[in-house]
Amino acid sequence: MLELSFNDPDGLVKVSHALSTRSRVDILKLLSTKHMNVAELAETLGLPMSTVANNVKILEAANLINTELLPASRGAMKVCSRNYDDIHIAFSLEKTMPKKAIDLYEVEVPIGHYTDCEVQPTCGMANAEGMIIREDEPASFYHPKHIGAQIIWFRKGYVEYLLPLELPPKARIEALELSAEICSEAPNYDNNWPSDISFWINGVEIGVWTSPGDFGDRRGKLNPPWWLDWTTQYGLLKTWRIDGDRTTLDMERISGVKLGDLNLMQRPNIRLRIGVKPDAVHAGGVNLFGKQFGDYEQDIVMRVHYSLEDSLTGDL
Repeated sequence: MLELSFNDPDGLVKVSHALSTRSRVDILKLLSTKHMNVAELAETLGLPMSTVANNVKILEAANLINTELLPASRGAMKVCSRNYDDIHIAFSLEKTMPKKAIDLYEVEVPIGHYTDCEVQPTCGMANAEGMIIREDEPASFYHPKHIGAQIIWFRKGYVEYLLPLELPPKARIEALELSAEICSEAPNYDNNWPSDISFWINGVEIGVWTSPGDFGDRRGKLNPPWWLDWTTQYGLLKTWRIDGDRTTLDMERISGVKLGDLNLMQRPNIRLRIGVKPDAVHAGGVNLFGKQFGDYEQDIVMRVHYSLEDSLTGDL
């Protein structure tokens, strides 16, 4: 739910403006059931694409929708999804309850800093200067040189990371977010190569994302000059979020796993595993991108939203 009040007049004005026309309200209504791209919205509403694109920008600026560029048969398409199911506006200053203070703990872990792995070919890794290991030799994944990897790929198996969790003693975790640039792994590349990629936290599978392909139709924005044009080039930036009610992927519910299922406060770290299960319907592999490959200048980013309380009730 989006909470608005006079305490945030700028946010209130942005949202009010975004909801001030019937066409933008109709867009939000269409997005209540499924994700749609700009062309689909324009066709359904009977409006010019330029009009719909402008309305999408206004809704996005008000944080009412989220957009993501996904590969299409020609270039890329902007896919839209709705961020909120409800909006609550408090006009009474006296009745406006103070918000719980939320702090943020953030850490970025290089993709090469995995602590455990088990992979099957095709597999390999590279950095900005060249290949780190010989391709398709799983035993090489245990070589200390793996720490410098900027791109990692494998067809089956997993890589596992230990992420530090340094929170104050009276912290209560409100939400956990993980983001990474990722895609499938095909020979060379194949934009139509689905892969069921699973994420686990502390041994609990939080959900499966079916990557649509291994993308190579254009060069990745950050790829070094030596990287060949006919191989994997970029991935999609995906964000998993776990709170007290559910797990979402890019704001869309993918499982009922909750914070309380993860035993987060029982240890000083979080064990994150990324991989493809042996019995996956689409065993299409994984490509993980670091700061010097793909389209996004980041590694694996973890954000922990937490509040401080005098006493905690229950263990997470």
